[in-house]
Amino acid sequence: MGRALAGAFLKAGHPTTVWNRTTLKAGQLVAQGARLAPTVGDAFKASSLTIICVTDYQAVHELLGASDGALDGKIVINLTSGDSAQAREAAQWAEQRGARYLDGAIMAIPPAIGTAEAVILHSGPQPDFEAHRSTLDALGTATYLGADHGLASLYDVAGLAMMWSVLNAWLQGTALLRTAGVDAARYAPFAQQIATVVAEWLPGYAEQIDSGSFPAEVSALETDARAMAHLIEESEAVGVNAELPKLIKSMADRSIAAGHGGEQYPVLIEEFAKPGNA
Repeated sequence: MGRALAGAFLKAGHPTTVWNRTTLKAGQLVAQGARLAPTVGDAFKASSLTIICVTDYQAVHELLGASDGALDGKIVINLTSGDSAQAREAAQWAEQRGARYLDGAIMAIPPAIGTAEAVILHSGPQPDFEAHRSTLDALGTATYLGADHGLASLYDVAGLAMMWSVLNAWLQGTALLRTAGVDAARYAPFAQQIATVVAEWLPGYAEQIDSGSFPAEVSALETDARAMAHLIEESEAVGVNAELPKLIKSMADRSIAAGHGGEQYPVLIEEFAKPGNA
């Protein structure tokens, strides 16, 4: 990913200095016109803007710690994957050493970097983001989320939750239909249609969650629970794993037991918001 980021800057015509713990890995970028910094400190000194993308936040702290004197007055944008607490801690650490810090998350695979399909999330002081937005646009669709440094990480994992949930639901349906000889390719267009329809419900459901009111405009949760039971029964009858629908139904059952059976499906936010052992 680091090579993809640096390559996009070079392609956009930005003077780019690179540093990697394994020097040979930077060879291709140097051949494309990048300057190789002999040390991480030299990399920080080369520009007012530094992008970090490494394995984890421990590696981030090691790099920043080795560059204490070079951080003053610099803007550091960290695109390393981590959690929101790590992002906030890193921001505080960097700012105590005179740096301006933005945290970020890359919602793309390396080949997409440099295209509009690559969504790059940023959180932290907005003036710092806006000051370098034209440069960051070289990486993809630069998206600012807010002043809280942890927002990029939270949006990242929220996006992963959506991705895996959609894929897992599709796999559940595919497994069911395969028992009747229907292959995945045949089912996929129907699954796409269902996913598109459900996605259209989200703005209205979001209004219910934000208002804390869940009138059953479409169907009540107790009705949905009966459909969940049907999915579980059918899965078990044809020999397909039913762990996922059982998990969701157990949450619905708890919500119904708490008196929410007559409300609409988004009332389950109360169950999702609880710790797992609650």
